[in-house]
Amino acid sequence: MTVQSLTHTRVRVKRQAMLLSISRKTLLYILLTVFAIFTIFPFVWMLSTSFKSPRAVFALPPQLMPDRLFQPDMFDNYVEVLTEHSFVRYTLNSFYVATMAAIGQLITSSLAGFAFARLEFRGKNVLFALLLSTSFIPIEVSIIPEFLMGAKIFDPLLDPIGGWLDTFAPLIIPSFMVGSFGTFLMREFFSTVPKELEEAAVIDGATTFRIYRSVFLPLSKPAMTTLFLIAFINNWNALLRPVLYISTDYLRTLPIGLTTFQGEYEAQWNLSMAASVIAVLPLIVVYIFAQRYIVEGIATTGLKG
Repeated sequence: MTVQSLTHTRVRVKRQAMLLSISRKTLLYILLTVFAIFTIFPFVWMLSTSFKSPRAVFALPPQLMPDRLFQPDMFDNYVEVLTEHSFVRYTLNSFYVATMAAIGQLITSSLAGFAFARLEFRGKNVLFALLLSTSFIPIEVSIIPEFLMGAKIFDPLLDPIGGWLDTFAPLIIPSFMVGSFGTFLMREFFSTVPKELEEAAVIDGATTFRIYRSVFLPLSKPAMTTLFLIAFINNWNALLRPVLYISTDYLRTLPIGLTTFQGEYEAQWNLSMAASVIAVLPLIVVYIFAQRYIVEGIATTGLKG
C-alpha cells in the first residue's frame, strides 16, 4: 500500500468519524429540543389562558393566541384575581411561611450535617441511617398524629383556644426539625471541606461551634443556597398542612387560594391560570438570581476533597 493510499484512507476514516459525531450531536439536539418543547408548552398554555376570556377558554378548535391580547381588557383576569380574590394577601402569606420554613431548614440541617460529617460520636452511622429512612415515610402517614398534637399545644401568644390551629406555627415549626434531605446535602458538602482548615482552627483554639460558624458556614454558600431554594419551593407549593390547619381567609396561602377557582361542577380556568402565573412568577425570579449558586452547589456536593 502506497503512502498516498494510506493518506486517503486516514482522511476517509476521519471524515466518517466527523460525520458520525455530527449525526450524534444533531440527534441529541433534536431530542433535547423536543423535550424542551414538551416541558415549556404547559407554561406557555397557562400564560396564554390567563389572557383569555371565559368564552375563549372553551373555544373549538383551541386557540393558542389569547383573544384579549393587546386589548383594553387584557389584564382583567389579573386585576380580578389580585383585587377580588385577595391574592396579594395569599402571596404575602406564602412568602412569609416559605421563607421562615426554609430558614429553619438551613439552621437545623446545617448543624446536623456538620455533626454527621466532622464529629465523631457513638452510633453516628446508625443515627444517620435512621434519619435518612424517614424520607421514605410519606407525610400522609404522620399528618394525623401531627395534627392532633398541634391542636393540643397551648401557647397564649398564638391562640389560647385552639393551640396551633388557624396559625402559621404548624406550617413553619416542623421545618425547624432536622430534615433528612437537607442533612444529607449539608453532610456531603461539609465532607468535601479540607481537613487542614479544621485542624488549623483547632490549633488556634477555636471551639467546635466556632469552627462550624467561622470556617464551614462561609464555605457552604452554594449548598446553603441550594437547600434554601428547594425548601422554599417545597413550602411554597405545600397544600396539605395549610388545608388542615388554616380556616381563616386572611391566613390562606397561595395553594389554598388556587383551589377557590374550582367548584364541584365547573372551574374558572382563565382566573385559575392567571393565579397560577402569579404563584409561579416568584419562584422563577428566585431561581434566576440563585441559579449560579445552585449549579455550583450541586456540582460540588458529593465530591470528596
